[in-house]
Parts: sequence; structure tokens; C-alpha cells
Amino acid sequence: MRLFLDTANIEQIREIVRMGVLSGVTTNPTLMAKEQGISYRDRVVEICEAVDGPVSAECTSRSVDELVIEAREVAAWHPNVVVKIPIDDVGLEATSTLAAEGIKINMTLIFSANQALLAATAGATYVSPFVGRLDDAGHDGMEVVRESVEIFDRYHLPAQVLAASLRHPRHIIEAARAGSPIATLPYALLKSMLKHPLTDIGIERFLEDSRSYEKESARERSGS
Repeated sequence: MRLFLDTANIEQIREIVRMGVLSGVTTNPTLMAKEQGISYRDRVVEICEAVDGPVSAECTSRSVDELVIEAREVAAWHPNVVVKIPIDDVGLEATSTLAAEGIKINMTLIFSANQALLAATAGATYVSPFVGRLDDAGHDGMEVVRESVEIFDRYHLPAQVLAASLRHPRHIIEAARAGSPIATLPYALLKSMLKHPLTDIGIERFLEDSRSYEKESARERSGS
């Protein structure tokens, strides 16, 4: 499974890149609204230069013609850009046109396997089920991931499931077990994957043993 970071914060992205675990980034207008003093285009290009992988940048036009024009412009920002488009009739029509031109699409706001199938059939490269939002509404968000992966695999559809709206570490494990090839997650959630109290205890114990060993070695050297 590849891990993407769901953020527009360049410092967070650079930190996770240094860890060697980041394969891509997803952004949206809500995330960009948290950033100050930089245009959406400039930030997306900055992210593309920091990450060796796909970077999803969302379009906001709401007619087919305008969406196609906007998507072409966004795709031209950098070779790593993937155009992010919400699923509806407008999004599907635009996606079919853009995919025929070789533009990669991340179809977002997926809440059912039916929507995922339509997105894949229209030519989307990535299909993003929103797990956490489905859970919030009383549904099993991970079931949409499982069903979508099964459908794509059974019929050899080239689209990849990108599990999104993940809220806690268990979501990541469940998405991996469901066969989702990609998960995108917030910075804090990715960092939480590192943490376990037994790891902290183990590191402290190793440090204490190392200090004790150094003290004993120093006493032996001074007495010889």
C-alpha cells in the first residue's frame, strides 16, 4: 500500500518525504484555505517539486465545458499533477473527455461502490471513497473500499482505489486489508502510526542500559 498525505502544508510534506514513506499528496480548496501568502497554483507546483509522486489538485468549475478547460490548465502546472474532480454527471462527462486526452483524474467524493464503478468506467485513474464521512453518517465506510477493490480487480479495471477521509490508525490497517492500493491521510494521523507506548518504553530502556554500560566501562578504564 502506498501512503499519500492529505494536506497543503509544505513543511508537513517535506518532513514526511524525509522519512521515506510518502508516495503522493492530495489537496483540496479547504486545505488550501488554511495556507496564507501563496496561490493555489504555486503551492501545488511547490508540492510537486518536493514529492516524487502524484499530487491531486481539485477543480471547482460546475459546467462540463468550464471544468474541462480548468482541468487542462491545472494538469499543465506540472507532470505530477492529477486533476481532482467530484463525481456527478458533470464530473463524469468531463472525466471521460479528459481521460481520452491522457489527463489523470482523481474522482473524489465517492460514497458508494456504484459511484466508484461509474468513475472507473469513465476513465478515472484514482477513485476516492470517503470512509470517515460514511462512518459519520452511520454507514460502513470501509465496505465501500472493499466492494470497489473487489469490482476493480474482478473486471480488471485500471482505476485504483484511494481510501480517503481516514480518521484513525485502524482505518489504515482496514484499508490495507481490504486491498486498497493507496490511502491518503492527514499529517497527524500519519505521525500517529509511529507511536506505541511499548516502543517508547523500549527506547528509554535501551538508553538507560547504554548509559549504565558507559558508566561501568568508564569505571573499568579508570581502575586499570
